[in-house]
Amino acid sequence: MAQHRRRRSKRPKKKQEYPGWLWMMFGLSLGLAVAFAVYVKDRQPAEPGPTNALQPASLQNVLDDNGEAATADAEPVEKRFTFYDMLPNFEVIIPEQEPDVAADVEPRAVIQPGLYVLQAGSFSAYADADRRRAELALHGIESQIQRVTIDDKTYHRVRIGPTNDLDELNVLRSRLRSAQIDVLRIRLGD
Repeated sequence: MAQHRRRRSKRPKKKQEYPGWLWMMFGLSLGLAVAFAVYVKDRQPAEPGPTNALQPASLQNVLDDNGEAATADAEPVEKRFTFYDMLPNFEVIIPEQEPDVAADVEPRAVIQPGLYVLQAGSFSAYADADRRRAELALHGIESQIQRVTIDDKTYHRVRIGPTNDLDELNVLRSRLRSAQIDVLRIRLGD
């Protein structure tokens, strides 16, 4: 008898792969299982917190069962904010009259008596204010630099005075006008 041998193919056996839809179902079920576990864990009631939690202020907390005011034997509550105590202690003084500010462009002399200041400029950089102060010094005019903060911005004002001598004020104004320096005339009061 002849032996019949089976020929073996030289091709390697193909591993059986799982179809893509099966992998998709596996991933979907795994994701849903994790989501369900998180949902169940979060649904459990939280442990009760401290019983002496702050309650909103109401009239019922102040009145006892009979409708009468509660006595002082209740323990005092710690104050959470202190500005209620601080605000009444601050006093804001509002000036009765705003200073009279006018651009000094008219060559007429000032005749109304009072205390005056001339402002020769307001600059955001100190170097510019110092340059204007030096320019005034070259003309023989003494000035000061005043630092002011308005809306988180710092300005440097170059001011001349104060003076209540009207003759001196008018001479200063004419010298500044001849030097072509624009100024503001500020009347502070009488």
